[in-house]
Amino acid sequence: MNFRVLNQLRAATLELLRPAPPIPLSRWASENIYLPSGLSEVPGRINLWSYQRGILDAVLDPECERISVMKAARCGYSTILAAITGYYVKVEPSSILAVLPVDADARNFMVQQIESVFAVSPSLKDAISSPHTGRNDRSTILFRPFPGGSLRVVSARSPRNLRAHSARILLLDEVDGFDPTQEGDAIALAERRTAGYGSRRILCGSTPTDSDSAIAARYSESDSRVFECPCPSCSAWHEIRWADIRWPEGRPEEAQWCCPSCGVLHSDHRYKAGMVAAGRWRVTRPEVRGHAGFRLSALVSLHPPAAWPLLAAEFVAAAKRPELLRVFVNTVLGEVWRDDDEQGPQPGDLRGLCEPFNLDSLPPEVLYVFGGCDLQGDRLELTTLGLTADDQWLILAHEVVIGSPRDSDAPWRDLSELLRRRFQSRAGRPLGYDAVGLDVGDGNVMDKALQFAAGERGAVRIVPLKGQAGWGRPPLSPTASKRTRSLMIAGVDPIKQQIYDRINKQIGVRFSLDLTDNYLSQLLSEHVVVKYSKGRPTRRWERYPGKLAEALDCLVYCLCAKAAVAINAVRRQDELAGRPVAPVMPTVIRSAWLEATSRPRY
Repeated sequence: MNFRVLNQLRAATLELLRPAPPIPLSRWASENIYLPSGLSEVPGRINLWSYQRGILDAVLDPECERISVMKAARCGYSTILAAITGYYVKVEPSSILAVLPVDADARNFMVQQIESVFAVSPSLKDAISSPHTGRNDRSTILFRPFPGGSLRVVSARSPRNLRAHSARILLLDEVDGFDPTQEGDAIALAERRTAGYGSRRILCGSTPTDSDSAIAARYSESDSRVFECPCPSCSAWHEIRWADIRWPEGRPEEAQWCCPSCGVLHSDHRYKAGMVAAGRWRVTRPEVRGHAGFRLSALVSLHPPAAWPLLAAEFVAAAKRPELLRVFVNTVLGEVWRDDDEQGPQPGDLRGLCEPFNLDSLPPEVLYVFGGCDLQGDRLELTTLGLTADDQWLILAHEVVIGSPRDSDAPWRDLSELLRRRFQSRAGRPLGYDAVGLDVGDGNVMDKALQFAAGERGAVRIVPLKGQAGWGRPPLSPTASKRTRSLMIAGVDPIKQQIYDRINKQIGVRFSLDLTDNYLSQLLSEHVVVKYSKGRPTRRWERYPGKLAEALDCLVYCLCAKAAVAINAVRRQDELAGRPVAPVMPTVIRSAWLEATSRPRY
């Protein structure tokens, strides 16, 4: 036998022994994944949209080690995660590690997304073990072994969770919600756990947040794919962007997509489904290899709540309040929120926004009045804020009480007189302070501040506060100290961001003409800087050198006081107008009938 024939036989033998290429993951998912009623309006076999298929098929691309998805909400991303997990459990058994921001997210992922999908999918029904407590069963609620691999779900908050386990398949969800750990960036720690696998897959997905967005940084390092749809009129391919959604003035329910090429308008109910079905992913940075990046907005989602007219109505409502507009940009458009000017406005810019109102002349739209008091070594400073039915902030006044709050009782008496004032409203009856946020200062004056708050309890509601940094903190949270049980912790970072968002956008905040230039300057005394902490960029507030910040602090405390009050604009309008109002119902209503029926019968 000559060598030519031998080589042909050898080649034929190798071809027969070579494993068949895997079917596309999107096809496998379409045949094997079923969705329960809790995850889909139409339970049953999954019906993938074209953009979902593109993301799934990238997972099995042998040249694609990393997949990053910068996404909006309502895009079916949970379905993608469930399909990937099912494939690596049933078809290609592997060790899987899923990392989510906190423990509650980890439990919800396992119970609501994985267990529910596996339970209704016939081919996956018995693929993973159930959590038991038997001595010989290692399965738990967040760890499920299966033949050939295991599924472990952990939170990013504990470095031990990320250090103790290795995995070939790494699923990172909502990475913009990961906090830096004591050992560094949680994403980097998790990725190290895949270093021992040559065929690893790292799927990183999240809704973007601000300029330090982790998913936006990873998308910028990828091949940056965009989803394009063909125009039904001219067949030109375009990414559907918010700038091309148009509607007549005052009629968002008529919103349509305008083709940038031909200018023809196309309605959601008639054209969107067909456009998305024919859509494709286009690589914008082909020079990048091994890292597929996908940018996805709710404008291409086929969920009924993501119809263009409904999104336009959401935008109209959000445009009145920058904090809602930020949520719209992040969760609907899937884009990073950026301020118009990183340096922010200047005091002179705010002077042009001042209006002729003050404490002696409250505008009729003011329904609530809140105060915020900051303690300094030689003075007290008090800001008074008016609130309207549509959450407009009117800064009515900023006053200074001279005297040491530590060494003298005089400033406390003066503050008490200020807080007991009544303000005549053009809407009807006079208004008083609904609540006042009081900074308790340091340990030298804290006891006096707490005593003052307790002594004024019958006249005005005072909320003793201690500010604390942290972007995830609520406006108010109780302290753990038993000695200062009445003290509340103020989450100052997100509140400052709300203030600066409104000032930057010039939406939702108004100023009195009586405010001084010094006050306006102090209101703009800080800015956000991005610094690296434990290997990850983090945003923090820093004061401009030489600037005072009492005005900003007082406004923060006003908004903390607002968080302590239940706002019912209709009821307050009736009170001011002298109309009869229903009595406030108790929080818990006891049912005599229920108690009677629940008694044991003999």
